[in-house]
Amino acid sequence: MTDRYFLELAYQGARYAGFQKQQNANSIQAETERALKIYFRETIELTGSSRTDSGVHAYQNYFHFDFQSDAETKMENSVYHLNAILPEDIVIKRITKVLNGAHCRFDALSREYEYSIYKKKNPFLRDRAYYFPYPLNIERMMETAEIIRLNENFQSFSKKNTQVHTYICNIEESYWKQDGDLLIYKVKGSRFLRGMVRGLVGTMLKVGTNKLDTAQFQSIIDSNDCSKVDFSSPAHGLTLVKVNYNKELFQLSGK
Repeated sequence: MTDRYFLELAYQGARYAGFQKQQNANSIQAETERALKIYFRETIELTGSSRTDSGVHAYQNYFHFDFQSDAETKMENSVYHLNAILPEDIVIKRITKVLNGAHCRFDALSREYEYSIYKKKNPFLRDRAYYFPYPLNIERMMETAEIIRLNENFQSFSKKNTQVHTYICNIEESYWKQDGDLLIYKVKGSRFLRGMVRGLVGTMLKVGTNKLDTAQFQSIIDSNDCSKVDFSSPAHGLTLVKVNYNKELFQLSGK
């Protein structure tokens, strides 16, 4: 018999070609699977909760995996040892036994992202925020963020060649906030399409620099045409903040 575990981790994504494993490029999944193989002395295949682009960071993301049921003692001590094996820019926060059949991708209720921008040159922010030293109309950007929350079809904000069955995303939160030297876009939704958050930010920056108005932004949403969206906001400004699950998922069957 096997048990299912959720592995929660955080990472600084600058050196990696994304979250999930891919050919001819290093990834968060590849490094984590390597550490698991060294510690447990067997190959463990991970399933990821979501995809993140090259350079994107995460305060919280998840894998799940199955492991033999008689390994409880070794699993209890695994986080410390795995973190000693992993590179410094990846940290495992916890490994939790979950209900069999739980899926870290399909059982996620929502995900929360932040995109960070700074306007004054700061070497300590350069690898985790977007340097954008131009005047911005913050009020109009806030109005545009609210427009996003009131829509649900985001086909325009999905990059081409994305294999999805629907472009519907339920956006619970969408707003800009100032945090010290950082201007942060906060968005929470049921799901996100490939390149969606970076496209939203890049296009809102056009509103902020008066190249678009809010009506034109809405017309871009309505057009279902990704060629009208600015996807140029760099990946290193984007952070996956949280993946939300039903608490019952972590309650073991029969307990």
